[in-house]
Amino acid sequence: MLADATKREETGVSKTSDDKSRAGRLRRAPENFIDGTFAADVTRDGLNPSRRGFLQRSFLAAGAALAGGAAFAADAANGVPGAGDPMILEPRPWATSLGQAVAARPYGMPSKFEANLQRRQSPGLTQTAQASVAFTPLQGLFGIITPSGLHFERHHQGWQEIDPTQHRLMVHGLVREAKVYTMDDIMRLPSVSRMHFIECGANTGMEWGNAAVPTVQYTHGMLSCCEFTGVPLSVLLDDVGADTKKGQFVLAEGGDGSGMTRTISMEAALSDVLVAWGMNGEMLRPENGYPLRLVVPGVQGVSWVKWLRRIKVGDAPWNTKDETSHYVDLMPDGQHRQYTSIQECKSVITSPSGGQALLDRGYFNVTGLAWSGRGRIKRVDVSTDGGKSWRAARLESPVLPKCLTRFNFDWQWDGSPALLQSRAVDETGFVQPRYRQLREVRGTKSIYHNNAIQTWQVAANGEVTNVHVD
Repeated sequence: MLADATKREETGVSKTSDDKSRAGRLRRAPENFIDGTFAADVTRDGLNPSRRGFLQRSFLAAGAALAGGAAFAADAANGVPGAGDPMILEPRPWATSLGQAVAARPYGMPSKFEANLQRRQSPGLTQTAQASVAFTPLQGLFGIITPSGLHFERHHQGWQEIDPTQHRLMVHGLVREAKVYTMDDIMRLPSVSRMHFIECGANTGMEWGNAAVPTVQYTHGMLSCCEFTGVPLSVLLDDVGADTKKGQFVLAEGGDGSGMTRTISMEAALSDVLVAWGMNGEMLRPENGYPLRLVVPGVQGVSWVKWLRRIKVGDAPWNTKDETSHYVDLMPDGQHRQYTSIQECKSVITSPSGGQALLDRGYFNVTGLAWSGRGRIKRVDVSTDGGKSWRAARLESPVLPKCLTRFNFDWQWDGSPALLQSRAVDETGFVQPRYRQLREVRGTKSIYHNNAIQTWQVAANGEVTNVHVD
């Protein structure tokens, strides 16, 4: 491969005599491309045209800086034929010195060389960091499980670290006997572990009107998937003797200062809802609801109430503040649609994606995630021409209900402009809509439940950007 004659064309993309036999190189998306002062200004005063322009220029400049570094690295890798690579020919420091002792880090941490992969806020999205979002870096993850430290955050009044010995859960309402449980009481009950995705109802919400943000972290990063451990809510309802005929709903209430309360149908409560304390084999992280949260598979994240302190059984929805003033869908006629909680079938290509760049022609693995709140993913198709033609992607196991599914697709890039899209189909036969189809029903002014097909445009020079294709 190193002996291939390589030449640089006007596009800046290298071309070899045998593009199809080599894997193309991918430049990662820029991270953390604005400073803290500017981010604070935007959060305090919002985005005006000047600040929006500065954001765009900062993103382009960060990409250009990475491009320079990548070109240097590429030249170094190509080297002089026959000169050899010192990284393999010369002893390396880590092969000639004593390593660190066991338990040098009693709780393991990622390598310092991966320190830039972090969940991040979007400046200007909210007025305070305590009522904001930190997005998961989907572009840097593999498989389907989200590391606990990169799980997205959405809080309404900041996160708390609650002493589990002082935490209680009350179950009452239409029950034979109201009870208050300690954490020890709950963790002695029969438990199960299940993998499910969680997606904020506002995920992709900034994209309703136009292509607004540059990378997949901000278009789709209010999405995570973990293995949760807890007791089925049905066990607790049975323990208190809930009247499941008259009581058709439960109210879940969190213990933080926002007073988050959500109505959940009794049908869902008796189906697969968990009262969870575990996530990815350890206790929940404080920002994810430690010591107790609700897991409501397939339903928008706001119903996965964190720091869960109360379950009430009732005979009607409660229409609480977070079910009337928020998390409702604004329709084209000005009406609001309420209680549309299920996250419909959706997918996104995570690589190549916005901000990345293809540095060579040749083979690329197009990879992404698909999910449905109504069950398993049945198929994912990928298009490289903006939806004019489609080919089936490979679904990687496991393919579980209400869980992320990883897909991969082999692609030979010939250096021509391309429009990458993925389209998911779930086991109910629901097909992920195009933007035109979604806007015909929902308009362009909504915030929640945007599951339209995402498009990444690949330019002739390999740069990948976020665009909308109807």
